[in-house]
Amino acid sequence: MERIRQLFQRDTSYEPLEGGSETPEGEQISETREQRFSWIDYSVFVLMGVAMLWAWNMFLAAAPYFQRRFKSNESLLRNFQSAELSVSTVGNLGSMIILTKLQAHANYPKRILASLAINILVFALLAMSTRLFLEVSAGVYFAFLMVAVFSASLATGLCQNGVFAYVAGFGREEYTQGIMAGQGVAGVLPCIAQIVSVLSVPGSSSPSSSPQQSSKSAFAYFLTATGISAITLVAFLYLLTRESSKVRMKNTAAHDTVDGHGLSDNSHKSIPLTYLFKRLFWLAAAIFLTFAITMVFPVFTQQILSVRDPASAPRLFQPASFIPLAFLFWNIGDLVGRVIPAIPSLSLTSQPRLLFILSVTRLVFIPLYFLCNIGGKGAAISSDAFYLFIVQVLFGLTNGYIGSNCMMGFVEYVEAEEREAAGGFMSLCLVAGLTVGSFLSFFAAGSA
Repeated sequence: MERIRQLFQRDTSYEPLEGGSETPEGEQISETREQRFSWIDYSVFVLMGVAMLWAWNMFLAAAPYFQRRFKSNESLLRNFQSAELSVSTVGNLGSMIILTKLQAHANYPKRILASLAINILVFALLAMSTRLFLEVSAGVYFAFLMVAVFSASLATGLCQNGVFAYVAGFGREEYTQGIMAGQGVAGVLPCIAQIVSVLSVPGSSSPSSSPQQSSKSAFAYFLTATGISAITLVAFLYLLTRESSKVRMKNTAAHDTVDGHGLSDNSHKSIPLTYLFKRLFWLAAAIFLTFAITMVFPVFTQQILSVRDPASAPRLFQPASFIPLAFLFWNIGDLVGRVIPAIPSLSLTSQPRLLFILSVTRLVFIPLYFLCNIGGKGAAISSDAFYLFIVQVLFGLTNGYIGSNCMMGFVEYVEAEEREAAGGFMSLCLVAGLTVGSFLSFFAAGSA
C-alpha cells in the first residue's frame, strides 16, 4: 500500500507564496496549504462519482430492454436513444446554469444530498414500472421514460455542481481524479451486468425472452441503482462528519457559522463567469469539445453489429450481448483514461493548450465509425477487433484522459476562494458539451 501511495503521490502544489500574485499564462498561483491525503475520503469521492453517472450509463446500457418496449413504434425505436440524450443533457445543462448562477449562497452538501434523494425516488419508480405497467403503449412508456430521464438529469446537475465545487475546497487533485474514476466505474459495471444477464440464461429462439429484455431483469437492474444511490447517501453523510470535511468548510468559509455536519447556509464570494472563462479558457474549451464529440458514440454503438454471421455467431456476438459488449469496451477505455492522470508523470494538468489540441483531434473517430458494420449493412473494415479495440477503446480512453486532466487541473489556476465557483463552472462546461453533442447526435443517427 505504501508503494502504491508513493506512485500516486503528487508534489505539493498549493504552498503559500508571498504576495499571491497571479500569472497570465496559467502558472500555478498561490493557495492555502492543502490537506493531507486520506484514502477514506478518496474512496467516498470514488463512490460519489459512481452514483453521479450511474443513471446516465444505466439508460445507455439498458438500450436492448428499451428497444423491446418501443418495438411497436418504428419512430420511437429509431430515435429514443437520441431523445434520451437530449432530454437528459438539456435538463442537466438547465439546472447547471441556474445552480452556477446561485453560487453566492450555495450550500453544496445540501445539493449533493438532494440529488441522491431524487435518484433513489426515480430508480424506485423505474423498478416498479417494470412490474406494474408492462402492457402500456409504447407512447405512454416513452413519456414516462422521458420524465424519469429528465428527473435523473436534474439530480445529476445537482450532484455535479455540488460535488465538483465541494471537492475543490479540499485542494487535492487526487480527490477530483477519484470522482472521475468513479464515473468510469459507473460505465463499466452496468455493461458487465447486462452481458452476464444475457449469457447466464440458455439461448431462446424468441428475442423477447432474453433476460435483459424481461421485466424481472430490468427490475433487478433498477433496484441495484436505487441501492447504489442509498449507499452513497450514507457514505456522504459519514464524510460530512469527518474532521477533513470540517476543516475544508472552515478553510472555504472562514467567516461563516458552520454546524457539525457542514450543512448550514454559507456565503461565498460571487465570481463572474466571464472571469472564470478567461482564467480557464483552454481547459474549459477542451472539456467542452471533448464531451461534445463523445456524444456520437452512444448512437453509433446502438446500431453497429458484429461482422459475424448472426446465424452461426456465438451468443456474445449476437446483438443482445454485442451492443452492451461494445459499450463495455468504450467504458473500459474511459475508465483507464480517467485513472492514468493519477500518476503525476502521465498528467497534463499543466498543459492546458495541449489538452485543447488533443480534444480537437478526437474528431477523427467519427469517420472511423462509418467503417464499421452499421445496421448490419456491412463494414469497410470487416473486423470486430478493429471496432472494439481501435474505435471503442481508444475513443473512450481519450475521453477519460482529457476529461480527468481538465477537471483535475483547474484548481492550479485560481485562488483558494475561487475554487468552488471554478468547480461549478468547469462542470457547467462539461454539461454544455454533452448538451451540444446530444443534439448533434440526431444528425449522426440520420446519417448512419
